[in-house]
Amino acid sequence: MSSTLKIQQPKIPQELTPVDFKMMDEPYFEMSIIQDCSIIGEDINRIRFDQVVFKNVVFMDVSFKNIELTDVIFERCDLSNTDFSGGSIHRVEFKESKILGLNLSDASLGNVLFENCNANLCSLGYAKLKQVKFISCSLRNVDFFESKFNKIMFVVCDLNEASFEGTPLKGVDLSSCTFNQLNVSIEDLAGCVVSEEQAIGFARLMGLKIKE
Repeated sequence: MSSTLKIQQPKIPQELTPVDFKMMDEPYFEMSIIQDCSIIGEDINRIRFDQVVFKNVVFMDVSFKNIELTDVIFERCDLSNTDFSGGSIHRVEFKESKILGLNLSDASLGNVLFENCNANLCSLGYAKLKQVKFISCSLRNVDFFESKFNKIMFVVCDLNEASFEGTPLKGVDLSSCTFNQLNVSIEDLAGCVVSEEQAIGFARLMGLKIKE
């Protein structure tokens, strides 16, 4: 499945209008590019971004609960500890960005790419993920508690101490990833694809003694 997984890319027009982030009468941005700036101390419920590119943008103390992101790219941005909980996130790319502690709990993600991101400590508890790729990301201590996975791909990611409690991993390929420990039940591991070395590690966690 992982080798054939394709996700839809954001549909971005060739011409985008450069804009500064400022609160509008309607919390809605479309067909624009926001770059080389900081967004500080904003707390807006249900803000919408449609066909928007963020480049070199730093988010500080920002809460955008129930955000709607459609056809959006975040490139070289810092979204550390930003709150996107409950968001609707479709055809979105996070590229070369720092998303340390980004809150995506209860969010719905479809056709989303995370590439070359520091995503340590991100929260995706109770999130729904469909056709989502994580490529060359650091995902240490990420929380996928009781998430729903449908066509998810992890490629060369650091998953050390990630939590998959209550999240079935059937069909998910972790064989190219690295970790010393995962928080996952044996039941939820059923059908997960792992490397031979990883399988030995899981066997030891189960209390089996490996005969050399």
